[in-house]
Amino acid sequence: MREKFVEELEQLKADVVEMSNLSKEMLKESIDAVKTSDITIAEKVISQRKDIREFDYKIEDDAQRLIVLYQPVARDLRAIISTLKMNTYLTRIGIYSKDISRDIKEISLNKEFPRLKSVCVMGDIVLGMLDDVIKAYETEDLTLIDTMWKRDDEVDCLFHTILRECISYMVENPKSISYYTHYILIGRYLERCGDHVCKISEKIHYMVTGERITIK
Repeated sequence: MREKFVEELEQLKADVVEMSNLSKEMLKESIDAVKTSDITIAEKVISQRKDIREFDYKIEDDAQRLIVLYQPVARDLRAIISTLKMNTYLTRIGIYSKDISRDIKEISLNKEFPRLKSVCVMGDIVLGMLDDVIKAYETEDLTLIDTMWKRDDEVDCLFHTILRECISYMVENPKSISYYTHYILIGRYLERCGDHVCKISEKIHYMVTGERITIK
């Protein structure tokens, strides 16, 4: 019985890693779409929404079944509970990636106003955070998330920079309001993705140590 449980728990973790990589791929490609205004890439990310949703349902169902069937305790139970929470955060990152891609489709139609490079910088930082948190989950190496709060602070600062920059352009030229509103939304989505990565980091720390921490 124990061997079967361990096997199924390992499969659950493998599914979470696969879902994590899908979320990372969606985020990376949405950022690439921002950098290049490539509608084809944006359309691909939008189409992957159904894939991330299917992962969400499968992992949730499998985790609940493991709890009911095997009634795990201690670290095993923490692993499953953490997985359920991570599943939610990864799904949200995928959804935000889809939302970013929808906004860049609108931006790409307008060639009149300047692009915002700071959004791309912000996206690269969040992508690096997500990459490290996936590695931390796979390896249980908590040093990978030690400075996550500092990187999240940097993301927050960049979002406020983007907000000020967009408002400045809007005041200067009211015709640009709709255009830069999309940039504000993209910045907000990236900022939320950073927050979700921090929440995932908290769950990984809890899974490994049994201690609850707050990364903000």
